[in-house]
Amino acid sequence: MEWLDNMPMGLLIVAAVLMALAPFTPEPHLVEKFRMLKAGTLTRPLDIFDVFWHLIPTFLLVAKLFRSSGS
Repeated sequence: MEWLDNMPMGLLIVAAVLMALAPFTPEPHLVEKFRMLKAGTLTRPLDIFDVFWHLIPTFLLVAKLFRSSGS
């Protein structure tokens, strides 16, 4: 996981925020997908993939924070 340790924290923060809020209009995909999840309509594989796609930078940021706090 050396590649994650070498990744700048600022870059991960910016990527996580931008991917979580993209697209900015009419509403972020994550908001739409979480509404679908709450309603029980998040069933299409493409929609589920989209949730994970938009959360990848957040997962990486959390992993980096855990790795740096353990050092």
